[in-house]
Amino acid sequence: MLTSRLARLTLSSFALLVAGAAHAAASGPDYVLNLAHSTLSYTFTQAGAANHGVFKSFSVQFDPHAKALTVVIDMHSFDTHDAQRNTLLGGAQFFDVARYPQARFTATRLQRTANGFIATGPLTLRGVTRTVSIAFTWQPRGGSAELQGKTVIDRLAFGIGQGEWRATEWLGNPVTVRFALRMVPAVH
Repeated sequence: MLTSRLARLTLSSFALLVAGAAHAAASGPDYVLNLAHSTLSYTFTQAGAANHGVFKSFSVQFDPHAKALTVVIDMHSFDTHDAQRNTLLGGAQFFDVARYPQARFTATRLQRTANGFIATGPLTLRGVTRTVSIAFTWQPRGGSAELQGKTVIDRLAFGIGQGEWRATEWLGNPVTVRFALRMVPAVH
């Protein structure tokens, strides 16, 4: 009697394990960033001229089936290709990287579109959290996929530009963020 109960319990546990594995396989893989083949850049206007920068260190996890997307940016990794501008932007009046070393976006809603998704959720930047929506395309290519898009953020809504830099006369308020990401299946 005990042996048959143990056998049924073992068989039930095995069936649950197989069902879970089948569900995971049916839902598809989740993806992580291949940083070497990805870019995250931004464009802002200073004194009427477009200026560009990049982030060199960031991570992205995306599961299109579970509708989950998380982006974490190492704010120390920004680069505008101008040492003086980098020092200013990293300081307390702008990114304040000493106090806020990371920016984070986590989708709380992921809506499919004709050729991609719209991700909506909290973006935390410089210690300020605002809900944003980001549209992007999703193109599977063999064993990897391309995730691309752009969004415009209001720098002042996140406290980027303190003191004299709050004025938009010399430094524009909108910042365009572009991303071209190579995503590969996560290894579990």
